Amino acid sequence: MSNTRRGMLITFEGPDGSGKTTQIAMLEKYFLEKGMEVIRTREPGGTAISEDIRDIILDNKNSEMAPMCEALLYAASRAQLVSEVIKPAINSGKIVLCDRFVESSIVYQGIGRDLGIERIRQINEAAVDGLKADLIFMLFIPYEEGLNRKSLERELDRLENSGEDFHRKVYEGYLKLMSKKPGVIEIDANRDKTTVHLDILKHVEEQMFINL
Repeated sequence: MSNTRRGMLITFEGPDGSGKTTQIAMLEKYFLEKGMEVIRTREPGGTAISEDIRDIILDNKNSEMAPMCEALLYAASRAQLVSEVIKPAINSGKIVLCDRFVESSIVYQGIGRDLGIERIRQINEAAVDGLKADLIFMLFIPYEEGLNRKSLERELDRLENSGEDFHRKVYEGYLKLMSKKPGVIEIDANRDKTTVHLDILKHVEEQMFINL
């Protein structure tokens, strides 16, 4: 029997521009300095197939994409990532840090695109094949601030260009998700990055102690 300890899946959620990429990089550095093996990935993306799907989803020329098409493409990308990267990594004892996971689809497509939370949940239950995150961090920031941060960095993609009403609904969706889903850890992301990192680290170390 193998003595390899199961790894962990830590996911980061939040409105666009909430600082997920920065915090994932800081947490990755923390784990590496402790000699742990870390896989850092993102959604949609993380594999060759999933990155191709990402290009289709986010391309501004695909402005006529139907909401259900969008939802299924996200789920397809996720299914490939889970099968090819996340499950093998966890089973070999690695820490996986993922920029977005199922909760993003629930909020962006289930609420933002009006497809319904339960429909999106069912689609994604099939896509992840029973996999659940060990920690879910919700980095929270007003959506206007997040989009402003993004627009200063680069040209906005198709999802980011979905309009004020869409992003307001997504923001309200995150509020709803935080109030109803147990285990989602809310992090105030409207602070300096070191303070946010230390807040996240406190929860990570608690979880690692529990898993000892």
